[in-house]
Amino acid sequence: MPENQNKEQDLNQLLKVRREKLAALQEAGKDPFVITKYDQTHHSKDAKEAYEKLEKELLAGKEDAEYDDKRAIMDASPINVSIAGRIMLKRVMGKASFCNVQDLKGDIQVYVSRDALGEEPYAAFKKYDAGDIIGVKGYMFRTQKGEISVHATETILLSKNLQPLPEKYHGLTNTDLRYRQRYTDLIMNQDVKETFIKRSRIISEIRKFLDGRGFMEVETPMLVANAGGAAARPFMTHFNALDEDLKLRISLELYLKRLIVGGLERVYEIGRVFRNEGVDTRHNPEFTLMELYQAYTDYNGMMELTESMFRYLAETVLGTTRFTYGEVELDFGKPFERITMAEAVKKYAGIDFDDSAQVPDDAAAKKLAKEHNLEYEERFKKGDILNLFFEEYCEKELVQPTFVTDHPIEISPLTKKKPGYDGHVERFELFINGWEMCNAYSELNDPIDQRERFRAQDANAAAGDEEAEHTDEDFLNALEIGMAPTGGIGYGIDRLVMLLTDSPAIRDVIFFPTLKSTGK
Repeated sequence: MPENQNKEQDLNQLLKVRREKLAALQEAGKDPFVITKYDQTHHSKDAKEAYEKLEKELLAGKEDAEYDDKRAIMDASPINVSIAGRIMLKRVMGKASFCNVQDLKGDIQVYVSRDALGEEPYAAFKKYDAGDIIGVKGYMFRTQKGEISVHATETILLSKNLQPLPEKYHGLTNTDLRYRQRYTDLIMNQDVKETFIKRSRIISEIRKFLDGRGFMEVETPMLVANAGGAAARPFMTHFNALDEDLKLRISLELYLKRLIVGGLERVYEIGRVFRNEGVDTRHNPEFTLMELYQAYTDYNGMMELTESMFRYLAETVLGTTRFTYGEVELDFGKPFERITMAEAVKKYAGIDFDDSAQVPDDAAAKKLAKEHNLEYEERFKKGDILNLFFEEYCEKELVQPTFVTDHPIEISPLTKKKPGYDGHVERFELFINGWEMCNAYSELNDPIDQRERFRAQDANAAAGDEEAEHTDEDFLNALEIGMAPTGGIGYGIDRLVMLLTDSPAIRDVIFFPTLKSTGK
């Protein structure tokens, strides 16, 4: 019989046996699924730490004592616990058994004996399966082999496992299955759980940092008539009640700037945005974006804030400003480098776009692109070509934190012009490990200029650019009311989490990444 067929028959038998066990429990009036709560006093890690602390105090000066003498001293001052979690391993040995219980903070060994539980409860325990969720009451002790454990005085089945877990020592290694069944991935792979715990900590620390600088957290619409604020193709949907087509937001920008107009001088939002684009190691069609806007500052203020925040996150979450991503050592302790986009292209591609003799106009820029086998659209201008050269030759070189500043106006429709620098705007992107980590502007607050920029974007859309922005009349009306000089910035939170958790792909830091349906 083929091996796969044997495995399928074995699995079917396991499923049958577990359902039979559940039916027997229900028939005996012991249905675990009717239990509504269980009172935990400790998690595994907390229980172990409490025992170690007491042990250190009570056994000070008695390190050479026999095991039984030490046990007697500790048992005289018991730490009683009530823990709950999933059985990951169970070893039955006649009148006594061991199991390992996993909870939020780790796992702990439980010693279960017939003498401590009683005949009937011990017989019930022996029928528990790996994967079952149980509650355990007992007291802490250290085994002769030195493992801190719980000596059970009571066990209860809280939830019956009907779908066997992957084999413990091989774990869950199929990458696609890990993403589709994140719940199983979290159970079987402790490092995955730690990544998502760290993700939560990163977002918490971001909030703490911004709150300390006087920012207000706000929420803005996800369903919008005009998806602006970024160059991306939106997802479309239909609102039945109003019989109107709407879009899922691609950015947080235009609504947050409306709040600056309204006098809320420092605002930020952390939320999902949706971009109808491809999927790769750094892109997911729905992802977490943070944008913040601060009145009365510019892109230089955003650089200071960003450098300070990234350094703060490394210190608080990682405990150091020097850390590795893959094989690359990154240093957030040094001042972040600053270089203009044109300077970067001159440095890494050998072409000086600031030199009017070398690149005098759009035609010369296109000629250079053609010579370097860079594909471009006919509508592209000199600034668009500069950006193509930057993406091709420079991004991969920017490993240590680097602010790339002063972008061309053609690719920056919402950004204030840089005084005295024709064709450039006050914008920067932060690159780390060759990745764009954030995008910031001195925000355009001139409604007349903004209308002209939108008109150029409308023309691009008419020419077939599906990622072009469209004129937003209400936003223009807000600018006409008057917006203070403002600095704004957007951060890809998932990419930041990847960096600080040494995760190779964006799917490793999103609980439930977008995947193709298994039926297609």
